[in-house]
Amino acid sequence: MPSPGKGRFMQLRYQMNDILPLLPVPQPSYGKTAYNIPCPICDAPGSRGRHLNINLKENVFCCPKCGEFSGGVFDLYAYYEGVPRNDVLRLLRARLGGSDHADGGGQQKRRKAPPRPPEIPQASLADIERRHRVYSSLLECLPLADDHRENLRGRGLSDDAIRHFQYRTAPTANLQSLARNLIQTGCDLYGVPGFYRDTQGCWTLASYRRGIMIPCRDRWGRIQSFHIRLDEKLKRGGKFLTFSSTDKPDGAGAENWCHIVGSVQPEILLIEGYMKADIVHHFTGRTVLAIPGVTSTQPLTAALKELSGLGVRRVMTCFDMDYMKNWHVENAYRKLLQLLSGLDITFGTYLWDPAYNGLDAYIWGFCMKRGERNANSLEAP
Repeated sequence: MPSPGKGRFMQLRYQMNDILPLLPVPQPSYGKTAYNIPCPICDAPGSRGRHLNINLKENVFCCPKCGEFSGGVFDLYAYYEGVPRNDVLRLLRARLGGSDHADGGGQQKRRKAPPRPPEIPQASLADIERRHRVYSSLLECLPLADDHRENLRGRGLSDDAIRHFQYRTAPTANLQSLARNLIQTGCDLYGVPGFYRDTQGCWTLASYRRGIMIPCRDRWGRIQSFHIRLDEKLKRGGKFLTFSSTDKPDGAGAENWCHIVGSVQPEILLIEGYMKADIVHHFTGRTVLAIPGVTSTQPLTAALKELSGLGVRRVMTCFDMDYMKNWHVENAYRKLLQLLSGLDITFGTYLWDPAYNGLDAYIWGFCMKRGERNANSLEAP
């Protein structure tokens, strides 16, 4: 079986929508411009993992979890059909038409490609200033439920810290009214991830599951996006969702932006998860840079280069301790170290008692053992 291809291959004759019906893979829903299927490299057979993203608009595929499976139309066909990539064009001509291939009756056979679904109009991404204004206004309209407040207190956050970080409960009702109120205050929702127009053309929110909304901020404190820590884990996926409206009319997709909390210092901590970053900063006062997950390193290079220019000289990684026993995470962690080694900074790794998976839980557990409810005086781990 051929190796998965790397990079993007532009092929105008045949597109993803042409070849997908020919392959033994799940098919996209009508109108989708991108969707996920199980990755044959890192999603175990029979598991619920769906990490391979197929982009029907760009005609590429990529698994951000393992980073080992990506390419274009011909690469995907070659892999699933078990044929050399150089033979793909000839085979597709034979199956879909456009060649002198004849059928058994001696007549030229041309198979019509399946019709492509209409493309859902997508908005261009709004700039950070407009996103920050809309998201800040949204937070002013939302409460924090009592059970979510208790959850955050159980992680060691004081009420003042909870107010400072502006956590809210993700809305699941009256979504059109929320959007209408924002518009009435002068907010422009076009291009802001998480907002889109419904079938009646009214603005609404792509918020369907209850959880804690966590702002992702840049170094000026502007809100770039939200993550939602769900009350109930998804059947296919994890505990967190990005507030995004990809594949919705006039919707926009959020990127895996880096979240930073605290003023820029010569040494910063690098952690997985926006809430973890907030909690560790609350405990220690250290500057913490967060990515959504250990495999989400695409925006990290630009962020670290910017921070290096602002005086950051050392990065200490503080990822969950399961990277030592989860080979998927361990592989991504090695790639992260390779990324760091290519920058003009030094780096190291903090280790702690693996009974506490996250650094936030470890520090809070340490404080509880010492009988300290206020952990702000703690030094670095």
